Order: sequence, then C-alpha cells, then structure tokens
Amino acid sequence: MVQPSLFMATLALMSRRKAENIVESFETYRTHLFSIAYRMLGSAMDAEDMVQETYLRYQSTPPETIHSLKAYLTTILTRLCMDQLQLARRKRELYVGPWLPEPILTTEMDETDDPEKRVDMQESISLAFLVLLEQLQPFERAVFLLREIFGYEFPEIATMLDKSEAACRRSFSRARLHLRTHRPRFPASPRLHQQLLNGFQRAISAGEMTPLMNMLAEDVTFWADGGGKVKGAATHELVGRVAVARFLLGTRRFWPEGYSPGVEEVNGQVALIVRVGEKAFSVMTIEVEQGRIQAIRIIANPEKLARV
Repeated sequence: MVQPSLFMATLALMSRRKAENIVESFETYRTHLFSIAYRMLGSAMDAEDMVQETYLRYQSTPPETIHSLKAYLTTILTRLCMDQLQLARRKRELYVGPWLPEPILTTEMDETDDPEKRVDMQESISLAFLVLLEQLQPFERAVFLLREIFGYEFPEIATMLDKSEAACRRSFSRARLHLRTHRPRFPASPRLHQQLLNGFQRAISAGEMTPLMNMLAEDVTFWADGGGKVKGAATHELVGRVAVARFLLGTRRFWPEGYSPGVEEVNGQVALIVRVGEKAFSVMTIEVEQGRIQAIRIIANPEKLARV
C-alpha cells in the first residue's frame, strides 16, 4: 500500500512536471507566434499581449483535445489578432496625426536559416510593408500572412479562420494584387539604400538644403508619427521635394540637446535613429526608387520607441 504522504508527493511532482511541459511546449512556438502577431498588428506591445493571451487560453485547454499544438496556437493567436485589429482601427480614428507601426531592432533577428526565405521575412516586417498591410481588411491580412509569409496551406488557413477554402483563396488573391500594385517595382540595393540614408543624415545635420533636395524624388512623401506628444511633428503627410526639405530643416530646432544620430537595423532595414544618451528620440526609415528617396517615415511617439 502506497503511503498517503508518498502518494501526495508523487501527485505534486507529476503536476509540476506537467506544468513545466506546458511552458516548454508553448515556448517552442513563442517566437513563431510573436512573428505572426507583430505582422498582423504592427505593434510589438500588442503582439506580446496577444501571445500572452494565447498562452492563458492554452493553459485552460485540456491537452488531450489538442491534436496539433502549432496549429492550435496559431489559430487562437490569429483570431485574437483579427479582433484586436478591429478595436485598434476604431481607436486610431482619434489618433493625432499619421499612425505608423511600432519599430523594433532586428540586428540579431534570425527567423530562418534559409537566405532567400530570410530576405522575404525581413521585407515582410519593413515599416513600408506593414503600412501597406494596414490597407487590408483583418481577414485579408491574416490569410495573406499565413499563406505568403508563413507557408500554411489553404485548407489549414480555412480551418484556422473558420471560413471556406474558396473564400480564403479569393481574399489571398485580392490582398496579393493590392500589395503588388503598391510595392516598389525596382527596390534599391541595400548599398544604395544605406548611402542615401548616410547622405541624408549628413545633409540634415549640416542644414544643407541643396544636397538634401538632390536626394529627394520630386514627389517624395513624408509622414511623422508623434502621437500628439512631440513638439514640431507634422500632423498630416507632406508631399513634394521643396515642402519636405523645408520642413525637415525647419524642425531641427526642436531636436533635443545632446542628440546623437546613428544608423542601425530596424525592421530588417537600415534606419536613422536619433538618441539622447541611450534613449531613442526618433526612428526614421526611407524608401528608395530610381536612385532617390521616395518616402520618409519618422516615428517619434515615445510610447513606440521602447524597443529601439
């Protein structure tokens, strides 16, 4: 006969090991889940919240009812993100100025060992691409990302999103067509991209109008996300070489004392980060077409700079 104390100790040990296995099993897919959530929401903070909520729901689910852990977790997370997107869009109607995604440092990020796949993954988290994804409906965004970026098959996606396979295929086709139409046809090489970014930094720091103008496309577009918290931030987009150059040089007086600009990798591309000490003041990214800067995005909302 097993002693009661020994029996209870055995039960406690089994319970602890079960809990440890749950954590370990979930941790296996945490990076994968965050990768989906961040691309769905464009916010690292919200993505982490969705991953945590997925974990809580997983904990309350009987293990014997889960046939594929990865599929189960991806299903829960994607549906949570779709709901969050609907809520976020209503909140953004009250947002002061342009809304841009939350930047993240990606210097040490390596989601895959496949070089070609790594390029696709990096492009899919670029700020320019995340901005394009914002133009899709939540269902279209989910279908496109699950199929194009994460390689799920349409029958799997249909089950995850509780839709027909035909509906998923139609949404994927619409999303892919929209993104192809609005993405640059001839993206610049990483070398040219960095050269223009470095030249841009020098021209701004020196307050030189002519060199700056020479780097900008005639119809360059500028967006600044200050969230209503940064003095001098533009509250609407600016279009045109002259308007953008004048604004950029005119707002230098609002830069903080002791600032230090530097080039770092953000969202898979080099970006200009202005810091005061170790704290980021702003993050700027550019899009390059035909050898000139076509688009400029600056994120200065302090709530979005914690991860850079």
